[in-house]
Amino acid sequence: MDDRYGTDVLARGWRDAGRVKPAQVAASVDLVVEVAGTDFVGAVTRVEGMNVELEDRFRKRRLFPLGGGFLVDGKPVVLTAPAAAAKGRTRTASGSFAVDDQRARTARASRIFVEGKHDAELVEKVWGADLRAEGVVVEFLEGVDLLEQTLDAEPPTAERRYGVLVDHLVPGSKESRIAEKIARGRHGAHVRIVGHPFVDVWQCVTPRALGIADWPEVPRSIEWKVGVCRALGWPAEEQADLARAWQHILSRVTTFRDLEPALLGRVEELIDFVTVP
Repeated sequence: MDDRYGTDVLARGWRDAGRVKPAQVAASVDLVVEVAGTDFVGAVTRVEGMNVELEDRFRKRRLFPLGGGFLVDGKPVVLTAPAAAAKGRTRTASGSFAVDDQRARTARASRIFVEGKHDAELVEKVWGADLRAEGVVVEFLEGVDLLEQTLDAEPPTAERRYGVLVDHLVPGSKESRIAEKIARGRHGAHVRIVGHPFVDVWQCVTPRALGIADWPEVPRSIEWKVGVCRALGWPAEEQADLARAWQHILSRVTTFRDLEPALLGRVEELIDFVTVP
């Protein structure tokens, strides 16, 4: 004899006996959903926290809590947050593949010298992750004129190579004469001196990144950074104004694409030189 009431009146789930559970559906963008008990029908535009935003055909948007109370194709569903997309390999600002959870390497004896603080900050912003991974320290000289005495104080060797990045390294310039002298001297075998053709490292940032057509032409009678700031309508009365101008320029650099190729290749060359086994 069948027992229409079952044998255990206290068993769990007796209320749901014979009921069909609604399917769980991820609230993916563009999924068309009807809100049960209302006439609101809309497409999913986003999921924010525990809420889903729907947009109807009149472009009116409303937020609803995720969960039950929705229909898809006329059938009850429970809306859930979509699964997070699998992350691909990320890249550093220099374009290199980032290595997850990699700790900075102990600093090498080899290092890279740049002429000033701004050069060092720019190199750090774009190549910082790579340099930490390789254990390369960047130091600034406060001018290429001090390079020879710096090398004399702590001479380079096969195990302690020095890479040097110089501003305005063009034929016939003071910088090129200093570089040629050192290359011919006793330190030359373990030093690599490269540079870019621009007057200052500011110009290594592309005009496009700053939203200007070109870097201004500045007469030789005017200090270059002061002339640039004045031409661009920026304050240039004191050193603090120039510092703020540089911070603005630096803030517009996010990847290697914001820098001139004339700098990119030279920095990569120096990193390769000082990390040779």
